[in-house]
Amino acid sequence: MEAARRASASPLLRRRLLPAGGSSACGPARRWVTYMPRPGDGAPRTVTLIPGDGIGPLVTGAVREVMEAMHAPVAFESYAVHGDMPAVPGEVVESIRRNKVCLKGGLATPLGGGVSSLNLQLRKELDLFASLVHCSNLPGLPTRHSGVDIVVIRENTEGEYAGLEHEVVPGVVENLKVITKFCSERIAQYAFEFAYLNNRKKVTAVHKANIMKLADGLFLESCREVATKYPGIKYNEIIVDNCCMQLVSKPEQFDVMVTPNLYGTLVANVAAGIAGGSGVMPGGNVGQDHAIFEQGASAGNVGNPKIVEQKKANPVALLLSSAMMLRHLQFPSFADRLETAVNRVISEGKYKTKDLGGDSLTQEVVDAVIAALD
Repeated sequence: MEAARRASASPLLRRRLLPAGGSSACGPARRWVTYMPRPGDGAPRTVTLIPGDGIGPLVTGAVREVMEAMHAPVAFESYAVHGDMPAVPGEVVESIRRNKVCLKGGLATPLGGGVSSLNLQLRKELDLFASLVHCSNLPGLPTRHSGVDIVVIRENTEGEYAGLEHEVVPGVVENLKVITKFCSERIAQYAFEFAYLNNRKKVTAVHKANIMKLADGLFLESCREVATKYPGIKYNEIIVDNCCMQLVSKPEQFDVMVTPNLYGTLVANVAAGIAGGSGVMPGGNVGQDHAIFEQGASAGNVGNPKIVEQKKANPVALLLSSAMMLRHLQFPSFADRLETAVNRVISEGKYKTKDLGGDSLTQEVVDAVIAALD
């Protein structure tokens, strides 16, 4: 059974590595999640870089500086993309297709006016069907709750985000929520396989099937079918409004959460706020062949002009997202070094940006991380 699961796992999941300090499988049958951590393993890789808008250039610049200090075997191919563009330039999409991996700052999405989100365009164009946000307590960062370690896995291509809306008559707008069995099974399979490979114990499906009986009912049906293939992982379900209440009252009860599109963005942001804020939560959007790593929660947040002007953006979320990227590229030792350095800086508490209760510049945080590298 274990061999069959390893064989059927997607390439992305087979490349996924546990965060530093996590447990690994023991015994003669090694899971793909385990690597031999040796510096420089694997060929150097080129990564597409989209600095984006607002604080994006600041935080992506921070990542580049730390990568250079680590001598990480990664080269960046940078493109100027902005949220007010009508579409993502073709050469950018082609670069991501060629390199397979992208690191991205926030892209602003204009409200109304018929301008579509470039973030959504990239997800659809590259079929990045899974959004993954890791919300966990960081040592030295005080929060209301301890013991929070939640991974929110969100379906990324359909639901209310399908973009199927139109004006029926003046003053009446119809928005279509699309749920398919194919996409529901695919995201459920990803969530359970992620839980299996990372030694997680429980998967919780978030839904509103008590009201949307057909759409969310199909999502739940798909999750239940996939759950039967993973008897070693506990499976439960929770209605999305109760889920939000449970998150703010007892978040430690959750492990891996799998959700349709809209609920996922709400749940991920609530979980991020509980665990320390969007400025320290890593994440990415992943598919069968491509992956884009970015700030996990509120990925479209480009900050306010004052933070940009003062150069006080928090680079931690994107630094931790770049550690996820390094694992994806099979450079686990570099990922461990980066995570350890970031955690050390946060734990010491000397250099913190305003959102974490300090007043440090982005560059001061970067310098501290570089100094903390082993």
